[in-house]
Amino acid sequence: MSRSIGPELRRQWQRLAGIPGGKRLFSGVLGRFVPYTGTLGARIERLEPGHCVVSMNDRRKVRNHLHSVHAMALANLGEMATGLALMNSLPDQTRGILAGFNIEYLMKARGVLLAECRCEIPDSNAEQEVEVRCDIRNTTGDIVTVARARWLIGPEKPVS
Repeated sequence: MSRSIGPELRRQWQRLAGIPGGKRLFSGVLGRFVPYTGTLGARIERLEPGHCVVSMNDRRKVRNHLHSVHAMALANLGEMATGLALMNSLPDQTRGILAGFNIEYLMKARGVLLAECRCEIPDSNAEQEVEVRCDIRNTTGDIVTVARARWLIGPEKPVS
């Protein structure tokens, strides 16, 4: 059978988050597990069932020609935060996959960015779509981007 990611996420976060450098270590391990997301260099600041906060520094690797954070880096950050908030909330024996994504760019993103997502906690692993919103704020607290992700969740399927 395939394994749900939720129980392992919770276990590793609880093990690492409270120790010095643990959040950075957790973020690095996540980046190795999900290589494309790892290119952001983002750091998970808070991870609870139904809630996730991820920070990302504005640096050359994620910038565009306008000297602001690239639109796709913002989209990736939004997907990361929504996925972590939801996957960390899923009941055991539940899987999830991104089914759709919408993003609004409200202003240029510069400086340290905080992506925050709160979502309802699914009460079962019945197949369903769940829409999750993520607000990305700059250092002055302005919302620069709003991401909405549609996640399809359902029971684990046997590996063939």
